[in-house]
Amino acid sequence: MTVNEKIAALRSLMKEKGLSAYIIPSTDPHISEYAPAHWLSRAWISGFTGSVATVVITMDEAGLWTDGRYFLQADEQLAGTEVKTFKLGLEDVPDFTKWINDKFGTGDKVGFDGKVFSVVLAKKLVSTFKLKGIEIESKYDLISEIWEDRPGLPGEELFEVDVEFTGQSRVDKIGAIRDGLRGQNCDYTLLCSLDDVCWAFNIRGYDVPFNPVLISYALISMDRAILYVDKRKLPSGLEDKFKSENIEIREYSEVEKNIKELDANKNIYIDPSRSNYWLYKAIPEEMNVVVGINISTHLKAIKNEVELNGVRNAMRKDCLAMIDNWMWMEEKINDGGITELSVMEYLESCRAKQEHYYGLSFNTIAGMGEHGAIIHYGSTEKTSINITDRTFFLLDSGAQFYDGTTDITRTYHFGKPTEEEKEDYTQVLMGHIDLTLAKFPVGTRGSQLDVLARKYLWDDYKQYHHGTGHGVGCFMNVHEGPQSIRMDENSTTLKPGMIVSNEPGLYRAGKHGIRIENLITVKKSKETEFAPFLEFENLTLFPIETKAIKKELMSQVQIDWLNDYHRIVFETVSPMCNEKQLTFLKNKIKAI
Repeated sequence: MTVNEKIAALRSLMKEKGLSAYIIPSTDPHISEYAPAHWLSRAWISGFTGSVATVVITMDEAGLWTDGRYFLQADEQLAGTEVKTFKLGLEDVPDFTKWINDKFGTGDKVGFDGKVFSVVLAKKLVSTFKLKGIEIESKYDLISEIWEDRPGLPGEELFEVDVEFTGQSRVDKIGAIRDGLRGQNCDYTLLCSLDDVCWAFNIRGYDVPFNPVLISYALISMDRAILYVDKRKLPSGLEDKFKSENIEIREYSEVEKNIKELDANKNIYIDPSRSNYWLYKAIPEEMNVVVGINISTHLKAIKNEVELNGVRNAMRKDCLAMIDNWMWMEEKINDGGITELSVMEYLESCRAKQEHYYGLSFNTIAGMGEHGAIIHYGSTEKTSINITDRTFFLLDSGAQFYDGTTDITRTYHFGKPTEEEKEDYTQVLMGHIDLTLAKFPVGTRGSQLDVLARKYLWDDYKQYHHGTGHGVGCFMNVHEGPQSIRMDENSTTLKPGMIVSNEPGLYRAGKHGIRIENLITVKKSKETEFAPFLEFENLTLFPIETKAIKKELMSQVQIDWLNDYHRIVFETVSPMCNEKQLTFLKNKIKAI
């Protein structure tokens, strides 16, 4: 079926159900960023494969809403279909809620599958549409009725992560969650988000691309901890081991029934942004529901020393893989035979040689020239082009190791950069450095630091349309909350042990893209008479391309930082290098 044929089939079902509009998000029942193939409904119906978007189908229109990371990709992938791109963030572009609200009124009914909608979004729709008399129906999974060859749910066996890597047992983690429940005067907490469940129980799986998690729920009270998972995925002896730790395992399908049976006189704590509307509706009406960010999310965000040391070790291994890849690119570039896809494949093979390697932490972004200007570009057999020396090559990649998660972006130039390229590149680098050097008082939010990364671009009337920093897990999701560094307000303050990315960029459509990304962790700095202060420690260890730097734009402080960073990279990684790697590394960390 073509995209237009799929939409036509969906409209037939909508007509049967009396629906004026049907909404299809990108998520699964766990509000995941990356969903198993079974729940890739939005990609299936529209043909758009970017990770974030929402599709709305009415009887005569079809729209897809996405943000600045995916504007170019959406235009390309939706061409030839009836689906119109709505570019969020641009002037006069309404979000899909307002768009629906403006089109419909009393007597109209809007449908969606409550299993794949967060509580926050579903309640927003209900309250917004109620003012216009628009009815909401959340029980319809219409996609399953027209997706004939829909993939089944993953069935691979789960596995445990040893305290050697986590630094804390699941018994202690569940105890910490219970302490948090006491602080909220609550009796239960329901965990729907896969990373929270896997963190709490020290388990991992293969169910989701790039994130080492498994499809599961958890219900934790003061005296019980229940893990809901397909029992066929359990390795031998694990259920008995959990039982000895007072942890009960039940089938994944039992969760709704158990929620409905909860004591209505008790209080339950849920995260409305990371819990689905279907289970929220299952909570007894008499129960008091307390909402907030998952207690486990706050706990998980602050890495202990075992986790931080594991990440540091993962970064050293990642550097070796990246060095091998850079050497290979420079050796092959003149042959004219390397492509975006071949770089992706070779870099993955370099990482796979490292100890405790699990897999990639996201789909590698390898964008040559104009492809680098597509912020979340994904190269394919159809789009892959040769790597040349004509302009920038942007490479954003990362890996999952049992001891840590990596995410790094470097922008290479194999020829002679133009003045425009040098100015763009240097302004991005200066912002990256200034954010790294930030000192800030306890209580500071990421949104208060974001301007440091953008200042030099703004001074030249330039802007990038993505956040500067996202939280990162430890052998967990590469995008992890609640912390972030972005223009949008986020009430979460930065705390010691949190890991965030530092990735300013600049993108000229049709020309080039530039992004420089390291992972940094918050640490204590100095306590003064005014306040205790925090600062960042660089975790990522890999040379930054110096060929495109316009040194006269930089301050001496910035120049000193770059030279010192390269010294640290060399001192830390050189003992692990072979002779060829060592020679190459020495050449790349020369002082500017």
